[in-house]
Amino acid sequence: MIPFLDLKAQYQSIKSEIDAAVLGVLGSGQYILGEEVARLEQEFADYCNVKHAIAVNTGTSALHLSLLAAGVGPGDEVITVPFTFVATVSAICYAGARPVFVDVEPVTLTMDPAQLEAKITPRTKAIIPVHLYGQMADMDAIKAIADHHRIPVIEDACQAHGAQYKGARAGSIGASGCFSFYPGKNLGACGEGGIVVTNSDDQAKTMRMLRDWGQEQRYHHLLKGFNYRMDAIQGAILRIKLRHLEAWTEARRSHGRRYSLLLGGSPNLRTPVEVADRRHVYHVYAIRSRDRDELQRGLSAEGIQSGLHYPIPVHLQKAHADLGYQAGDFPISEAAAREVLSLPIYPEMPAWHVDQVAAALEYAYVS
Repeated sequence: MIPFLDLKAQYQSIKSEIDAAVLGVLGSGQYILGEEVARLEQEFADYCNVKHAIAVNTGTSALHLSLLAAGVGPGDEVITVPFTFVATVSAICYAGARPVFVDVEPVTLTMDPAQLEAKITPRTKAIIPVHLYGQMADMDAIKAIADHHRIPVIEDACQAHGAQYKGARAGSIGASGCFSFYPGKNLGACGEGGIVVTNSDDQAKTMRMLRDWGQEQRYHHLLKGFNYRMDAIQGAILRIKLRHLEAWTEARRSHGRRYSLLLGGSPNLRTPVEVADRRHVYHVYAIRSRDRDELQRGLSAEGIQSGLHYPIPVHLQKAHADLGYQAGDFPISEAAAREVLSLPIYPEMPAWHVDQVAAALEYAYVS
C-alpha cells in the first residue's frame, strides 16, 4: 500500500529529538504556554520575517483572533472564497460577521482579484485570501484593492508554511497571517495547534490577551477572551520540527516536480501550476480530472490512498445554507470540487512511490 500520508515515518526520522523535547517539558512542570511556546513564537516570527507570532490552540482560533483584532464584529462582512476548508468561513461566523464569497482563479484555485472589488460594501471589514494547497494567492492585486478601500487583508496560510510570493513569506504581507499546526500540515504538531503572525504591536497585544481569557496580567481581564492557549508540549515539538521544515519543503517540491513531469503530458488531467513569482510548498498535490471518481477507484484498487480537497464548496454545504447561495453561483469552485484528486505526498515518501502512483493513474485511464 502507498499511504496518502505517513506521520509515523516523520516521527521516526527525528524520534530522539522529539522524545527529548517532550521529556524536557514534562520535567519542567510548565505545561501551558511558558518558555517553549515563547521560543516557538520568536523562532516562527523570525522564519516568517515578521515582528510577532502568537501561538494558539488551532488554526481556526488563529483566524478568529485575527478577525477580532482587526475590529470585525456583528453586522460586518468578510470576503473570502468558497473553495476552502470550512474553518475559514467558521472563523468569520465566530466573529459574528457574514461571509461573502468571490470565486477562485481557474489555474491556482486561489482568490480571483478580478471579482473582488464588486463584492466590497460599506460593511466589508476584512478580506481573507486562502493560500490553497501550499501556493499563495495573487497578493499584489488583492492588496492593491484592499488598500484602496482601507480594508485589512488576513492571510489564511494554514496550508502554506514556508510558501513565498515574490520572495515574501506567507503571512508577512497582510495585516496578519494565520497558520494551522494540525498533524498533517507541512509543519504539524502531535495534536492541535496554530499561530498568528503580524507586524502590528497593537494587534499582537490584543491577540495575546484574547487567547488567554482577555488577561493583561493574571486575574486582570481587560477583554472578553477565550481559552485558546497552546500546550507547552506542542510548542516544544514544533520548535524541533521547524528546524527541519526547509528540508521537508524541498522534498515535497521535488516530489511535486516529479509528479508534474510524469503526468504533465496526459490529455485527461491537469497538474498543479506553480506561478513564476511564487514558491509552492505542496501541502497537497491536487490533480484535476473529469474522471476523478473513476481515477480514485483505480488508485484504490492498486493499494494507493488519495484524498479529496474539497468535494463540496462551502457555499453548498448544508451548514451554511443560510447564506443564500445556490449551485452555479461560483462555477470555478464548483468545477474544482468535482474534479480535484489529491495524490500521496509527504517528505519521507520514497521517490519510486511517485513513479508508481503516476503509472497507476495511466493504467486507470487505459483500463
